[in-house]
Amino acid sequence: MKSFLRLTLLGAFAWFLAGCASVEPETYRAEKPQLELDRYFNGTIDGWGMFSDRSGRVVTRFSVVIRASWNGDTGTLDEDFVYSDGRKEKRVWTIKKLPGGNYTGTAADVVGEARGVASGNALNWRYVLDLKVGNSNYHVNFDDWMFLIDDDIMLNRAIMKKFGIYLGEVTLSFRKRK
Repeated sequence: MKSFLRLTLLGAFAWFLAGCASVEPETYRAEKPQLELDRYFNGTIDGWGMFSDRSGRVVTRFSVVIRASWNGDTGTLDEDFVYSDGRKEKRVWTIKKLPGGNYTGTAADVVGEARGVASGNALNWRYVLDLKVGNSNYHVNFDDWMFLIDDDIMLNRAIMKKFGIYLGEVTLSFRKRK
């Protein structure tokens, strides 16, 4: 019985550790096309997305128009969202390009600084968003992945957690205007 219990606990611990492991951006270093934020997010980009709760139910859908520009290593992404319930929201990101595929970003509703790493066709952003829900605000952790599909199309998936508990995810597609 002791060895069964020991094996069960060991298996549970291994499962827990596997759940904590995450993919690193370096995994995608050979993938093409190469994602360079200052090249993709330059001009006008249209996006469509949805938020799914922890059960997988789509809670809301939205569209976004991003007007992006760069001055040297500093970019501005001016985002206008329109949600399926008619609500509108604006977010303006200021992004700094750093050496080695690293980026930092700030926005009014981002707590502190977002940190990103690009490698190959992928970018991983991690940040805390001050998310307004009804009359309350919550600090929610985002693990945000973007994948460049071709020169015009990008897919985005962001996992949302609070205290390490999965809340849901945001799924987006972007298309660069010609």
